[in-house]
This record gives sequence, C-alpha cells and structure tokens, in this order.
Amino acid sequence: MPGLPGTHAAARRAAPGEPREPGARGQRIAWPATLARKGRSPLHADHLRFVRHESADGTLHCFLLDCSASMLGGGRLARAKGLLLACFDRAAAGREEVSLISFGGGRADVRFGPAVPRWWNERWIQPVGGGGGTPFALGVATAAGLLARAKRRKPSQQRVLWVVSDARTREQPARPPAADRVVVIDCAQGAAGRGLQLARAWGADYLLPEDLVVIS
Repeated sequence: MPGLPGTHAAARRAAPGEPREPGARGQRIAWPATLARKGRSPLHADHLRFVRHESADGTLHCFLLDCSASMLGGGRLARAKGLLLACFDRAAAGREEVSLISFGGGRADVRFGPAVPRWWNERWIQPVGGGGGTPFALGVATAAGLLARAKRRKPSQQRVLWVVSDARTREQPARPPAADRVVVIDCAQGAAGRGLQLARAWGADYLLPEDLVVIS
C-alpha cells in the first residue's frame, strides 16, 4: 500500500535534518521526503523523515491523474488507479484531505474534494476511464486553481501536489504556486525522460509507482 504523508510512526527526537529512529510516540512520517530519500533502495529507518510542525489545518493531497490514451498502454492507468485507491484509503484513516483531478481528451475534471475521502472510494475511482490527448497544461491550471482556493480557505494547511503521469507531452506549464511540495510519479515504462525533466524544472520529488509500495 502506498505510503502517504500523515501516517503515524514511533520515533525519537533528532536534530534538524537528521533521520529519526523508532522509539517515541506521536511522530508523523513525511512520506514525500521519505520516499525521495529512499530512491530505488529498500526502505529502512535511515530514510525516514518526519513532519516537524503540525499544521492546525492539516494537509491536502491533490492528485493530478493523467487519463490520456498513452496511459492505457501496459496497464499504466489501471495501476495508477490502484495506487490512488490505496492512498485515499490511507488518507481516510488519517483524516487527511485529498482531491483528485483527471485530465485527458481535451478536458480536466475535479473528480473529488478537497475533502476527507469516504469508505466507498472504489465505487468512483474504478470507473474513471482514459483516452484522447494529454492536456497537461489544462490539468495543471485546474490543480493550480484548486490549490489556490484551498490556500484561501485554510491558509496554514500544507498542500502537496502529486502528478501521476507518463509525462508524454511537450507542454511545459509553470509549477502551481500554492503547492508547498510537488511529487512527480512517473508512470512511463523504460528509461526516465520527460517525467524526470518535469521534476527537475519544478523542484519536485521524482518517484516511480513501485516506490510508493513501501508498507503493507
């Protein structure tokens, strides 16, 4: 099951930037930073990074899902939806807010949120279909608007944008300014390409789908 920011773990206190070892209660794992630190290697205690300051408004995870025709190949969209379902279930358990935006075929749609996900996530995630072109800039603009509204609604809320895509597009939109952190999940198979370029341009964390499967 994918790790998600907001998961509870035991840890001791550590100096700023120092990894923390298991042993004390009440620490929450910062999963984007932890997964970026882990890279391709198996997860172990030295990779763990923790939330230093809990926001009174909590965290919003905005998932931007590529539903274009290229994502249908190799079961990429089906796998991405499975990962999102697990992420939403974990967010529901931790009372974290999420939103889901899908883009493909010349449109971008807000499918859910921002809200704490409900237990029937599978009923509306599984029917999400794919096809058509890759309106990446439109998807990013939709996410930027949603995050900006969320910032006005809850100024101290931490906002994480997760881009789930094979990045098969030449569009190069700017990073949404209201995103405190961005994670690019590269669904392309083979050598890293445009997904990695996007992550570098945006100062984002770069992960593969298998990197999310860190705890059961």
